[in-house]
Amino acid sequence: MQNQLSEKQELESLYEGSLSHIERGEIIKGKIMGVRNDGVIVDVGYKFEGIIPLNEFSEEELKNIKEADEIEVFIEKIDDAQGIISLSRDRALKIKGWEILMDAYEKALPVEVKITGKTKGGVLTSFYGINGFIPASLLEIRKPKNLDEYVGKTFKVKIEKIEPPKNLYGQWRNLKTSLILSRKAYLQEEKEKMKKEISEKIKEGLKIKGTVKNITNYGVFVDLGGLDGFLHISDISWGKVRHPSQFFEIGSEYEFIVLKADTENERITLGYKQKKADPWENIDKKYHPGMKVRGKVTRVEDFGLFVELEEGVEGLVHVSELDWIAPKHPTYYAEVDEWINVKVLDIDRENRKISLSFKQLKPKPWEVVAKKYKVGDRISGKVKTITDFGIFVRLPEGVDGLIHISDISWTKHIDHPSQIFKKGQKVDAVILSLEPEKEKLSLGIKQLSEDPWIKEIPEKFKIGEIYNAKVIKKTEHGLFVDIEGIVEGLVYNSEIDKNRTVKEGDEIKVIVVKVDKEKRKIGLSMKKIDENEE
Repeated sequence: MQNQLSEKQELESLYEGSLSHIERGEIIKGKIMGVRNDGVIVDVGYKFEGIIPLNEFSEEELKNIKEADEIEVFIEKIDDAQGIISLSRDRALKIKGWEILMDAYEKALPVEVKITGKTKGGVLTSFYGINGFIPASLLEIRKPKNLDEYVGKTFKVKIEKIEPPKNLYGQWRNLKTSLILSRKAYLQEEKEKMKKEISEKIKEGLKIKGTVKNITNYGVFVDLGGLDGFLHISDISWGKVRHPSQFFEIGSEYEFIVLKADTENERITLGYKQKKADPWENIDKKYHPGMKVRGKVTRVEDFGLFVELEEGVEGLVHVSELDWIAPKHPTYYAEVDEWINVKVLDIDRENRKISLSFKQLKPKPWEVVAKKYKVGDRISGKVKTITDFGIFVRLPEGVDGLIHISDISWTKHIDHPSQIFKKGQKVDAVILSLEPEKEKLSLGIKQLSEDPWIKEIPEKFKIGEIYNAKVIKKTEHGLFVDIEGIVEGLVYNSEIDKNRTVKEGDEIKVIVVKVDKEKRKIGLSMKKIDENEE
C-alpha cells in the first residue's frame, strides 16, 4: 500500500515537473484548444487550460479561429483551487504596443498607426489596440481640408507625447494614459532627408523628375522631393505657349532638366523644352522653298494665319497668300487648331521666320466651279455656316453657296435655319444662279422637287372642306397650323373659335376659306365649321 502511494506521488511529481512554470503578470505563448460559450480555451502548458473572454474577439475572428493556432496572452489570474487561468489577448497586445511606443519615443523613431475615426479637432488612431490622437494641425504639413479622407488608412507618425500605464504588468484599474501623435513631424523629417539627398546630387544639366505643385501664368512650381524648382513659361516649349496648363497638371509627375542650381539658397531653375534640340538649328536641312508641308493653325490675325509646322517652328501665311481672288478675312479659311496644307515660300533662319502660302497649292476655285457647273445642276455639300437668313454650303471645290431661308421649303414656315440644319451636315441642292466673277453662288433645296402649289395643294385642299390640323404657333395675326403634315395655313384671328382655349401643339379641325396659289397661302377658319355643318 505504501509502495503504491509512493509511486503515485512520484508520477504526480514527474507530471508537475513537465509543466511550464507560469506566474500572474507574464506574457506567454499558448495554443488554442477551442471555443466555448464562456471564452476561447488556450493551452499554456499548465495542468489546466486558460480562458480568454469572447469579447476580446470580433465575430470574424471567432469564425476563423483554428485549433492549435498559436496566440500570445497575458496571465491575469491563476486559481489553482478552481482550476482556472484567466487570460487576456488584448492586454498582451497592448503591453507589447506600449513597449514599442516607449522605445520609439526614446529613439525618436516613427511608428505606423491606423486611423479609426475622426473627432473634434483631429483623428483617432489605433496601435496594438492602444488609442491615440492626431490633432488636425499635426496631420499634414498644410492643414487638411477633409478629415474623412484619412479614416481607414495607415500612416507613419512621430510621437509628440506619451503617458503609458505606470505599471505595465500590474493592475490596470482607472488607467490614465495619453498618446499624442504627429504625422506632420514625420513628413517634415522625411522631406528634410530627401532635401539633403537631392542637394548632394543636383547639378546643372541633370535630368530630374518632379511633381507639379502649382501653375501660374508665368510658370510652374515643381516639388523635386524636398526642394522646390521653378520652370519659367519661356522654358516650357520651343513653340508658343499660351498658358503652362496646356502642358502640365497639378499633382502629375514630369521629367525636367536643371538649368541652374543654387542649393544653398534653395533656388533651382528648371527647363522642359531643353530635353529636345532647338528645331531652328538645322531648319534649312528639313525645309526648303517650294516644299509642301502640313501644319496646325495656332493664331488667326487680321493679317494672316500663323501655322505651326512642328514644335517650335511656326510660319506665317500672309493674307495675300490665302486666296487667288479677293482674299477674305483669315477666319474664313481656317480656325485655331485646324490642320492645313501650305507651301514654303521663304526661310529666314536668323530671325526664325518662315513665309508660307495657302493659295499656291490649289487652282482658283471659282474658275473650277465655272467650268464644272451650270444653273440647274444638282450639287452636294456640307453646311459651313448658319445665319438668320439662310445657310452657307461648302462645295467640294472650296466655294460656298447660299441657300436663302426662303429656298428651303415650299410649304413649311421656318423661323431659323438652325431648326433644320447643323454645322457639318450634308445637304443636296440645286444651283439657282452662278456668278464666278462676283464669287456668288445661290442654291435652293426646295427646287429639288416640283412646286406643290402648282397642282398638288390646290387639288388636295378645297375651299369649304374640313381638315385636321396641329397648332404650330400663336401670333397677333392668328394661329399658324400644320394641315395634315402637308402644308401650313393660317387661322385668322377673326376666325378662331373664342369658346375654345387653344395652345401650341393642340389638334384642331379647320375649314379652308381661301387658297392663294400666287402668294402660296391657305386661309382657314374654326368658326365656319359650325356654319358649314348647319
